[in-house]
Amino acid sequence: MSECLYEVVEPGIGLITFNRPDRLNAWTAQMGDEYFAAIDKAVADPRVRVIVVTGAGKGYCAGADMGTLQAIPSGDAPKSDKPAESSGNILDGRMQDEITRIPKPVISAINGAAAGLGLVQALMCDIRFAADTAKFTVAFSKRGLIGEYGISWILPRLIGPANALELMMSSRVIMASEAHSMGMVNRVVPADKLMETVMEYATDLAMNVSPSSMAVMKRQVYGDYNTDVSTASKEALRLMRESFTRPDFKEGVQSFLQKRQAEFPPVHPNA
Repeated sequence: MSECLYEVVEPGIGLITFNRPDRLNAWTAQMGDEYFAAIDKAVADPRVRVIVVTGAGKGYCAGADMGTLQAIPSGDAPKSDKPAESSGNILDGRMQDEITRIPKPVISAINGAAAGLGLVQALMCDIRFAADTAKFTVAFSKRGLIGEYGISWILPRLIGPANALELMMSSRVIMASEAHSMGMVNRVVPADKLMETVMEYATDLAMNVSPSSMAVMKRQVYGDYNTDVSTASKEALRLMRESFTRPDFKEGVQSFLQKRQAEFPPVHPNA
């Protein structure tokens, strides 16, 4: 059975669904392989302009599957010289921070519990919508682990070092409303309206926004975070001059003046 479903939804949305609802979509090596395979398909497909990730059933992703975690200290975790995606070990798979470097926006539709590795995956997405019933926990400290998979990089950037340390050290559970007040999620909506709201937002991006503009702005936000304002401003000026030469600029102006739907070209996978 596929542990991660993928489909392309009009008008250009790559929808990825974690598909282990009986285990609250707990992460396995297979799920990781299928998730990144779906990401690769969405990035390569010129039809896809926005990627949405959600979970089947009541959970979003409850973190690493406990069966996998139990195998690691016992020495039973699979060891292999094969490529990482084939090893069967979640520690050897592709890293969640890859999402910050792909040229297309990724929206996380958090429908339920997001814990541990599942929380990291959601945080590495560019935009997060959460159901009002969703729960969040870092979880690592209560398993005798550390801040894994890049959470020590992304969480302080979203909610500040003090809040990040408090949540990481305590591993306490917080509800969507508190996550929103901290800045962990962009928007909280009623659970029964989550996917409708997310898909409406994604549709607006797919239909009305330049894919090249989104790709460049994504690079700016992640790349400029640790850059001084003068350097960032000079680079923005260079990028602005570059944007004037793209067909997106001409189409954006003409569609506005002609009061019609813009028809932006797709973004290149390596943009």
